Amino acid sequence: MAVSYMDYTSPNAQFTYDLKNNNIFTKDSRNLINALGIQQLNTLGNVSLLDIYLSTGNVVEPHIHQNASELVYCISGAAVVSLINPFTKQLLNFPIAPGQVANIPQGWWHYEIATVDNTHLLAIFDAPVPEVILGSDLLRLTPASVYAHTYCLDEATWKAAVAPITNSVFIGPPVGCANNQVAGAAAAPQHAGYHHGQTAGAMAGPSNAGVPYPQQPYAHREHPAYGYPQFPGSGPHGGWGYGHYNG
Repeated sequence: MAVSYMDYTSPNAQFTYDLKNNNIFTKDSRNLINALGIQQLNTLGNVSLLDIYLSTGNVVEPHIHQNASELVYCISGAAVVSLINPFTKQLLNFPIAPGQVANIPQGWWHYEIATVDNTHLLAIFDAPVPEVILGSDLLRLTPASVYAHTYCLDEATWKAAVAPITNSVFIGPPVGCANNQVAGAAAAPQHAGYHHGQTAGAMAGPSNAGVPYPQQPYAHREHPAYGYPQFPGSGPHGGWGYGHYNG
């Protein structure tokens, strides 16, 4: 149990909270994230959570939590939790259904894809507020010239490929994406056959060893206390630093 210096006799001590009051990201009515951290419930110890709603084919984008491990619990629907083991260089895919969990160690690259509509996940962290490094930020904020030079890529081709990523994505594909139907249709059959611990060769590319894993990631600086960027239009419950995205 985390050491707490909270005055539990204080009239300001909070013991309940409605997560709907801290919506940190909304793509649409079926794809959104609510959050609970110590800024919302001041009697919390070393724990926090994300309340995640997804429809088929929607993805909590690839990311890492540099200060927390994550336990993903499926409340309803179904999803595949995918992670890269940095020691074996394997991409592992874990389908979860109601009552099942998948664990992501601290600092591991991972993402979640809903395989049916009305999927509801609970992500539980062993930190009062987990920090995050998003794949979309790594792609859009690292200069194209650096990627081209480091990996021997054509700079113009790379720049054109990542040009649509103008903001942090959080839940993809973004609204208006021309590949939305493809992503939604492909997500379920691609993941349906995966077994626990199986390496997904098709999704990992020619070699799992070639999948990038950020060893020295940068941290968000827009909201350093929480590790999340602040977006225009974010509400008064900005303890997690997320804003609202509506396309």
